[in-house]
Amino acid sequence: MKRSIHALAQGLLAAACMAAIAPQIQAQTSPRLGVQDGQFVRDGKPHVIRAAEMHYARIPHEYWRARMKMARAMGLNTIQTYVFWDLHEPEPGHWDFSGDKDVAQFIRIAQEEGLDVILRPGPYVCAEWDFGGYPAWLLRTPGLRVRSMDPRFMAASAAYLKRLGQELAPLQATRGGPIVMVQVENEYGSYGNDHDYMRAVKQQVLDAGFDVPLFTADGGSRAMLEGGSVEGAIPLVNGGGSPEDVNAAFALAEKLHPGTPRMIAEYYPGWFDHWGEQHHTTRAEDHSGDIDWLLAHDISVSFYMFHGGTSFGFTPGANYSATEPYQPDTTSYDYDAPLDESGRPTPKYFALREVITKHLSPGETLPDVPKAAPTIAIPRFTLKQSVALLDALSRLSAPQQSEYPRTMEQLGQNFGLTLYRTRLPQTSASGKLTLGEPRDYVDILVNGQPRGKLDRRIPGERSLDLTAKPGDTLDLLVENEGRINYSAKMVDERKGIISGVHLGKRELSGWQQWTLPLDDLSRLQFSKAQATQAPAFWRGEFTLDKTGDTFLDVSGWGKGHVYVNGHHLGRFWHIGPQQSLYLPGVWLKRGKNEIIVLDVEPAANARHDVQGLQHPLYETKKS
Repeated sequence: MKRSIHALAQGLLAAACMAAIAPQIQAQTSPRLGVQDGQFVRDGKPHVIRAAEMHYARIPHEYWRARMKMARAMGLNTIQTYVFWDLHEPEPGHWDFSGDKDVAQFIRIAQEEGLDVILRPGPYVCAEWDFGGYPAWLLRTPGLRVRSMDPRFMAASAAYLKRLGQELAPLQATRGGPIVMVQVENEYGSYGNDHDYMRAVKQQVLDAGFDVPLFTADGGSRAMLEGGSVEGAIPLVNGGGSPEDVNAAFALAEKLHPGTPRMIAEYYPGWFDHWGEQHHTTRAEDHSGDIDWLLAHDISVSFYMFHGGTSFGFTPGANYSATEPYQPDTTSYDYDAPLDESGRPTPKYFALREVITKHLSPGETLPDVPKAAPTIAIPRFTLKQSVALLDALSRLSAPQQSEYPRTMEQLGQNFGLTLYRTRLPQTSASGKLTLGEPRDYVDILVNGQPRGKLDRRIPGERSLDLTAKPGDTLDLLVENEGRINYSAKMVDERKGIISGVHLGKRELSGWQQWTLPLDDLSRLQFSKAQATQAPAFWRGEFTLDKTGDTFLDVSGWGKGHVYVNGHHLGRFWHIGPQQSLYLPGVWLKRGKNEIIVLDVEPAANARHDVQGLQHPLYETKKS
């Protein structure tokens, strides 16, 4: 979650406590980027950073270079990216830096394209990403607290940063690479005020071999600036707003912190979406004047996001607020950014390019805007095979037994769905069925037939009236819709059934539990499709004579997930606003292509068909 720069002025009023940072800032230099007299210098010359935030993990690696060429053509000179710990260490000590996770290759391509890199390794990143980038296996340890001095957490964090340093420290500007700055933690001031913790994380970054200038990035309130700063790291600010607000804020910042360079570490040209809410858009003219003014006053800026991309699979996170206790993020991370989800320049892109052109350095010119790859349409086709999820359990997982329900993490599961099953009592099988807290979405079935649902998004929705017969089978299909990635609520974001299940006053016991991470559907056995309103997998094929990016129209389906040629595109949900799923052309092939759709809430009289559109589809519907 981000904060507006409108609050910078009053936040900076209280920032005198950070004045001790200035001497350390002055002392930081590197062969490529440093700070001198309150200004960034690059190779000894005054430098304005014009950065494009985009995340390697949200873009197929085949498209990295094309996106960077688009950044250069818009007039940007730097790529800024988070690093996602959970992707690289999916299980303790098991490391993966291959394919779309090859962040070192992403950085090398940036250098080849003439771009500097600002690295944001966390270990916490927020980013509307599950658990803020922390690996879910941390939650298997009872009582462990992330973002704290808990020695178990700090040991895991140190191991991650050390391993990341092996990959990326050689790519720093001090060693001939493009990485010019590295962030310490991320927006910690929005979370806490433990300076011992911030110093410890900074030391872990140093111990990992990062020796370019360090920085922090926080919103503008007093608590954020005080809590998020650390000695020896440049305190940058996040936000956006009118030139008047920015002018007042940075004038005060210069007075309180001589030597601090002026940079907006996150300027928001758009915003992200939650399920069940409206799709966010902003006008190009809402930003052109801001950027014109910033660059005219030599204020560095990073566009968050320049290209949002897609939170594929189960990677989206969720937000929390006092009025809306759970807000899961959509699969699309389009962000209404200058480049759309498929990498095409938008009117906002060209408007910002025109503004940036006015502020180029002497002798600097922009390359022509590359031609974007065309999207394709796919004629509507029907999925003609299916298998009920309950019938497929034995091919997906082996049941685990326990007297009372266990959380996903206790079952060794990070993502996906979990099926909880018990027999209803012989004495009384009807009454109010109550879950202590559903996390996050529960489909309730009796003898395989849907009886209702519980949705964590709705405050207080934890029970429903159940009518059944003694000895009936009760199934609770619980979906993890993304761990909260922002605020203090994230620390205990365990999933599944968190506390007991009661029918009336009686606590139900004797549970079987199937973990359904849905990372391998190859063992499913399909037959001719049959109409059902119970959770089911549907399979189909479509044939292409040419490939290209497309957007799969899933507006006629209920709620679930889509896989094409083994790639998990992400979640769909009839409530919107997202009604299509981005399908990269590099995941398609000429000839036959396979699609599998898991629909946990099939609509009555659904057609079970799909088509590919050239543009995304948005519509918000009632739940």
